[in-house]
Amino acid sequence: MKVGITEVAERAQVSEATVSRVINRRQGVSRKTREAVEQAMADLGYERQMRGQLVAVVTELVSNPFFADVAERIESILAPHGLKTVLCPCFPGGVQELDFVTSLADRGVAAVVFLSASNTLEGADPQAYELLRSRRIPFVGINGQFEGVSEAPVFSTDDLLAAELAVDHLHRLGHRRIGMASGPVGNRPADRRVSGFVASLAKRGVEDAEQWVVRQSYTVEGGQSAAISLLGRGATAIVAASDYMALGAIRGARRQGYDVPGDVSVVGYDGSMIMDFVDPPLTTVRQPADRLASEVGRSILALVGNRDVPVGELLFDPELVIRASTAVPKA
Repeated sequence: MKVGITEVAERAQVSEATVSRVINRRQGVSRKTREAVEQAMADLGYERQMRGQLVAVVTELVSNPFFADVAERIESILAPHGLKTVLCPCFPGGVQELDFVTSLADRGVAAVVFLSASNTLEGADPQAYELLRSRRIPFVGINGQFEGVSEAPVFSTDDLLAAELAVDHLHRLGHRRIGMASGPVGNRPADRRVSGFVASLAKRGVEDAEQWVVRQSYTVEGGQSAAISLLGRGATAIVAASDYMALGAIRGARRQGYDVPGDVSVVGYDGSMIMDFVDPPLTTVRQPADRLASEVGRSILALVGNRDVPVGELLFDPELVIRASTAVPKA
């Protein structure tokens, strides 16, 4: 026999309306009652419908360990509350965000997390956001605000502080010709890191700091190309916009005959654990994956429960992790 909310209500000795509120994660149910309903559902083998139980995590950077880590942490926070996370990788030339969002919205997705996706890009197509707003489906962003959207919560690493931490570390070691291998123009985190980098150099008396910035793609190859250009300008240290770019910078320096860190120091950005096991272990600015995921999870749970959350962008402090890819410059 098919088990419905009537049977669950009888088993838990509550009203069908109370069972419905528990299933849909609404307010107005005590913890004791909620647990009783959940137990009744488990005892009777009641299966929640998938509609309204899915949370989509949209990202272009699924191959990056940092973003995979954030997505996994979000899943671990939402799963105990009956929400299932679906990872939606939007590779260049592949399935685009709007296709994912439209398909999931038609299937009743509970919420969408934009993890360094189109929310990081200036001039991004707003159709996906407009569709979600029209369907009253909540969405949040990580590391980038939504263009033209003021009511969505956004959680970001403080990129200005990240640049300052890297420059300060290298400057204290004695480096004065510090370059930056940055992401492309129009990428909000990259633009903010460049602003922070230029401000940090200017604060330390460097004129025309922009000349020490090279824009490239967020890839190993992009980091390698940027490093070769910066080394040609006489840089003794390189601040990379991602750990992958930092690995590319190390490869580029070595192919030019430089030793890392003997001849040139390299600092990465993201802070994935695996960077402790590369050669040399990478000094990096670590993004607070645990805190970002925790806040995203709490916001999603509140939003799907029709509770208000603070809107706008909330910034989280990164952390400098010093390893073996930085050293004092040669005399």
